[in-house]
Amino acid sequence: MKINKNTVIKMTYTSLCLMCYEKIVYAAPQDIPIPVPSFPFIKQAETTGETAMALQIVLLLTILSLAPSILTLLTSFTRTIIVLSFVRNGLGVQQVPPTQVLIGLALFITVFVMAPVWTEINSEAIQPYMNQEIDTSEALRRSQIPLRNFMFRQTREKDLALFVHYAKLETPLNTLDDIPTYVLIPSFIISELKTAFQMGFIIFIPFLVIDMIVSSTLMSMGMLMLPPIMISLPFKILLFVMVDGWNLVINSILAGFH
Repeated sequence: MKINKNTVIKMTYTSLCLMCYEKIVYAAPQDIPIPVPSFPFIKQAETTGETAMALQIVLLLTILSLAPSILTLLTSFTRTIIVLSFVRNGLGVQQVPPTQVLIGLALFITVFVMAPVWTEINSEAIQPYMNQEIDTSEALRRSQIPLRNFMFRQTREKDLALFVHYAKLETPLNTLDDIPTYVLIPSFIISELKTAFQMGFIIFIPFLVIDMIVSSTLMSMGMLMLPPIMISLPFKILLFVMVDGWNLVINSILAGFH
């Protein structure tokens, strides 16, 4: 067996490196402590004021972590994005408009719809709290009022009664203020889902009629091998553009909230 000279040199070099590494490892002292970083800014609260401040910071961080859920579920975003998705699926174009465009449009429509609510929250709760005119509990109570009023206007009595029943609240409930927020939120969400699906059904009807007409026409002509979607898609886009579909859809969404 013939051994290459370069191979022998490489093996010798590798052996020397391993020997030197072992000497360095064994020569290293074993009793050197591993440094652990400390956090001098963390200390025990000495007064009730410091405890309250720490609890307020924890509460603020909790609200910030729940901000995406609050934005998507407690506003008009849910209904808007579902209706826009129905429009895209009804047209039969799965990637036009892109999902990023639909989400961006839904966000800006949500900002437009919720602007009066957020303005009232800012003037009635946030600004007095920043000016130290009210405490944290009062600011939270005031900030819930405009949002609760918005959700009550969009919530069906049947959905509200469902969660009131399973929450086993003491009856009778004389005013809407007697209904807790944890009961109102799921009632509002399922009401928004139902409204969005009702609007989606109405949106699908004209597109379904076009598909049926094209399919029956192709069958009568004996063109069974030609996919109907290839013929109906241009007609659906043409119809949607001629009736100014985006204007009608957005108008329906905004009218539902006003």
